[in-house]
Parts: sequence; structure tokens; C-alpha cells
Amino acid sequence: MLLMDLYEEMKKVITALEAAGIPYALCGGLAMAVHRFPRATMDIDLMIEKTTLEQVKQIMQKLGYSVDAGLMMFAKGAVKIYRLTKIDPEFEDALPLDLLLVTPKLRAIWDTRDTVVWEGGPLRVVSRAGLIKLKKLRHSGQDQDDIKRLKENP
Repeated sequence: MLLMDLYEEMKKVITALEAAGIPYALCGGLAMAVHRFPRATMDIDLMIEKTTLEQVKQIMQKLGYSVDAGLMMFAKGAVKIYRLTKIDPEFEDALPLDLLLVTPKLRAIWDTRDTVVWEGGPLRVVSRAGLIKLKKLRHSGQDQDDIKRLKENP
């Protein structure tokens, strides 16, 4: 179990991106929760455009995401994830922040992102249909379960 408060960390990240005017879309487990399907997750997943990566990295560094694991590629390069991690020195706890870069394969998902009101302000989130498409790029058991839940409960 994470000792860092995932919700509070997400709030800080989203607030910083909104303040800087950087487009983003929440995806992954936290996006499932926004779409009313909460499940356990241990990271923050955000889609961003590649052109904003350096600016996002600088902002996240100020928030304590100082461990830079770099770029990882999945689905034959269709999914590119840049990982930053925040370490809580008091509890020796780690919180990954996965930045999914918008690639040509992900452009349609990015273009259908929604804005919801959250904590009195905007929260950009991958649409329900976009989450299904994104999760189809992987074949993990968790992604398959998420797809089933998203399709069965409109």
C-alpha cells in the first residue's frame, strides 16, 4: 500500500499542469475511477503531447518527481511512456508518474478526451471509448478486466 496519498499527489500534478496551461489527459487506473469504476492502482498515468515533455519534466521535478527512468516503448512503438518517480524519504515509498506520449496510434484517443469538473476545477480525462482503445493495445489481465467493465456498464 502506498503511504503517499495518491489522490493528493494527483491533485498536485493536475493543478500544476492546469496552472501552466499544459494539455494532458488522465488515463489508467485513476481515469477508471473518474469513469465510476474505481480499482486499485499504484501510479499516476497521464497522456501528454511529446512537444510538452521537457516542460512537464521541469514542473514535475519541482513537485519531487526526481527519479527519471526515461522512455519505455510498448506495442511495437505505438505506446511510448516516459516515467518519472517521486520518492518519499520518510517512508522510503515510491510513486511512479507515467507520461504516455501522444503518438500517431494514440492521436484518436487523445482527440476524444473529456473535461469533467473535479474539486471545483477542470480535470482532463481520456474518454470511456478512448480508455477501451488504449487498453486494447495491451493484453494484460487488468486491462482486459477494465475493458469488460467499461463495455458492460455504459
